[in-house]
Amino acid sequence: MNMIPIKDNVFYLGSKDINRKLFDQLVPLPQGTSYNSYLVKGSEKVALIDTMYPKMIDELVEKLDNDGIKSIDYIVCNHAEQDHSGALPVLVEKYPAAKIVTNEKCKDNIKNMLHVADDKFILINDKEELSLGDKTLQFIFAPWVHWPDTMFTYLKEDNMLFTCDFLGAHYTRYELFADCSKGLEEAAKRYYAEIMMPFRNFAKKYTALVKEINPDFVLPSHGPIYDNPQFILDLYDEWTSDKVLNKVVIPYVSMYDSTKILVDELANKLKDFGVDVKVFDLIHCDEGELSMELVDAAGVVLGSSMVLAGPHPAALTTAYLVNALRPKLKFYSIIGSFGWGGNLSGPIENMFTIVKPEKLEYVIVKGKPNDEDFSKIDRLAVDIAEKIKQVV
Repeated sequence: MNMIPIKDNVFYLGSKDINRKLFDQLVPLPQGTSYNSYLVKGSEKVALIDTMYPKMIDELVEKLDNDGIKSIDYIVCNHAEQDHSGALPVLVEKYPAAKIVTNEKCKDNIKNMLHVADDKFILINDKEELSLGDKTLQFIFAPWVHWPDTMFTYLKEDNMLFTCDFLGAHYTRYELFADCSKGLEEAAKRYYAEIMMPFRNFAKKYTALVKEINPDFVLPSHGPIYDNPQFILDLYDEWTSDKVLNKVVIPYVSMYDSTKILVDELANKLKDFGVDVKVFDLIHCDEGELSMELVDAAGVVLGSSMVLAGPHPAALTTAYLVNALRPKLKFYSIIGSFGWGGNLSGPIENMFTIVKPEKLEYVIVKGKPNDEDFSKIDRLAVDIAEKIKQVV
């Protein structure tokens, strides 16, 4: 394995982890993911930009050795999470003269997580520059896409912007550069939904900043390099906007099909009104696909059975997820069925502490739905269709 040249003494040292099935023990990875590291050779100094997931360190070291990299002067750390910083302890031992270049918050996180010695760091400020001789690195602080320590590194002479997690994708079907395909768009949207959507306003801000910089290359830490950055920037413009689509997401869990009957009735009525409906059985669905559909949905209707006088745990988990992801929902409702009693809606409603969509009428029925219950569902469908006309 060797480094791959990108342009003018800039090299790619990424690794694809196609067998990884789960990210952060939470996010499904249909294709696995990649961890991107980049080497910049200046006329006087050499810099490594971001490192590697701990389990893939051997691949990174092998590439450096195969290309005869005997010394590294600077290791730039754009973000301390260990899928990017995990190789630091090995690298500072292998290259004892190397200094870790980062911001104060990132340094603190690295020291806490990896126990790297204090004297290994060089702290930089926002917009500060570092010369490699004929190449200059500029550091641009970009907190909250997606940690408070995140920054970008801009290679001025080559107009290349290294954005760490921002603008990335868990996408492995590429050689080096983005194929700008529907498959990449879907992977990037899933990644945005799961990682960047909770920080939508910051993502919007830094999308505008990247457009202002107007780089020839955007080089994220996951997924392909964009030699046509407009592709991903246009997508982020859309996803971070306030615009929603004529779409309703219905995640549900049903123990004895009574709630499923309500869901099916509502979905069919909404489709009759021309609404795009995305239904997810929470026991079998991919949470990444659900998250992706929430990016531009106008509303969500949570369906749940009752368990021990409260909503099914899967429905509560989903309500928590919706709140944590902070989609730009305009309205929500709850539908479901119970057996003998309890509080189905209250615990779900209490999950919405961050997102504050408008509450539409709930439809909570006892046992199997009857004609009166179907009439309530039909009225809810009318309300949703009217609400969508107002917000889309």
